Amino acid sequence: MTLDDLARPDTPETADGPPGGGRASGWAALRPLVLRLHFYAGVLVAPFLLVAAVSGLLYALSYPAEKVLYAHELEVPVPDGATALPLSRQVEAARAADPDGTVTAVWPGAEPGATTRVLMADPDVPEGASLAVFVDPYTGDIRGQLPSYGSSGALPLRTWLSQFHVDLHLGELGRNYSELAASWLWVVALGGLLLWLGRRRRNRRALFLPERGPKSRRRTLSWHGTVGLWAVAGLVALSATGLTWSRYAGENIGSVQDRLGGATPTLSAGLAGGAGAGGEHAGHGAGHHPAPTAQGADVGIDKAVAAARAAGIDSPSISVVLPAEGSGYVVKETDKQFPAQLDSVAVDPADGTVLDSLRFADYPLLAQLTRIGIDAHMGVYLGLFNQLALAALALALVLLIVWGYRMWWLRRPGRPVARGTWRRVPPTMLLPLLAVTALVGWFVPLLGISLVAFLAVDLALALVARARSRRTA
Repeated sequence: MTLDDLARPDTPETADGPPGGGRASGWAALRPLVLRLHFYAGVLVAPFLLVAAVSGLLYALSYPAEKVLYAHELEVPVPDGATALPLSRQVEAARAADPDGTVTAVWPGAEPGATTRVLMADPDVPEGASLAVFVDPYTGDIRGQLPSYGSSGALPLRTWLSQFHVDLHLGELGRNYSELAASWLWVVALGGLLLWLGRRRRNRRALFLPERGPKSRRRTLSWHGTVGLWAVAGLVALSATGLTWSRYAGENIGSVQDRLGGATPTLSAGLAGGAGAGGEHAGHGAGHHPAPTAQGADVGIDKAVAAARAAGIDSPSISVVLPAEGSGYVVKETDKQFPAQLDSVAVDPADGTVLDSLRFADYPLLAQLTRIGIDAHMGVYLGLFNQLALAALALALVLLIVWGYRMWWLRRPGRPVARGTWRRVPPTMLLPLLAVTALVGWFVPLLGISLVAFLAVDLALALVARARSRRTA
């Protein structure tokens, strides 16, 4: 028995087409193709989706776990009537704790009881990370030191799970797994949606709620279909946002976004006659550290933050990138919850004047949507609600895969979807479908390559089956 022996439809008449082998029309013509694609993709790509779902579930739960595991570094008791020390004194405390490090950025605590995170370039931390020194803002005491990664400030637990989700800790080779999963997730989800909506049922309730009764393939299908229906929008969104920073499809998406005028604008932090200019993402991403502050007059971090506040940076959640050679302070809002506060201001270290400002409201709409989509995928857009929603979607995907494999097992042996059903699709539907498939396959390369591989496997199985039938005859 082969995979093809198990790819039978629920209703044989839709697989075989109209009587006499003529051309079908509409959904009757497309259903066998969608069913065959959904089956092959579900069986062959499901292991990649399962790993992505489980690792994504763990990553979503790492946010609350991080707060518990690193509570000593992240939180301090608030003394009665106490006020926070100036940032400059907190930075000096961090420098004293690590004299060999170079301060690159400061993240003041966003709420009472939160520590200040002073980020430092340090030769002893892993490549691509900063050393985060956690300072008690009321006493200046050092609460601890940990490696910190990226703009979200991931600490070791979340960083490990994030990398596992992205590339299984296999580097660039491992990224192919996550891109393959993201490339097929939307195809499997939308294909399943079409099959579920096109299924005949006794009442409308069976469309939205699973059926009750004894365990059977029908009940498993009911759970598979209804949970998939409720989760499909979130799964498609996860697929789309995941592809935005993938290796191959991500480049195509970025190119299209730039051509549509949706590129993310940058903040100009360069000084007149300076050797360089700091962009909006200076010191923001993992692995980038500004050069030591240029010699000359410096108003200091406290006055720079005060100037940014006066210029409209009013979110309690901010980060301050210290001046690099030829550039000024960059003060950025980092509150990504709704409504997002992501404005930024560049301040001249010589006199505290504002060099440039960038408002999130002035981003092109496509850039705003991209930013929100990525933040939602990472679980930072709506805080705990976002993280719980991601965990629920990941758990739903795990269950859908398990139910899918169970249906495959219960189905055996079965009557397969007949090969060659594409011949019964009217040319007016087939030609546009082929053109769209080719375009999508080019735009999302791993989807196109794996689809060709599926077709090759299907052809090979057909040739083997034909050879067997000839020998039998």
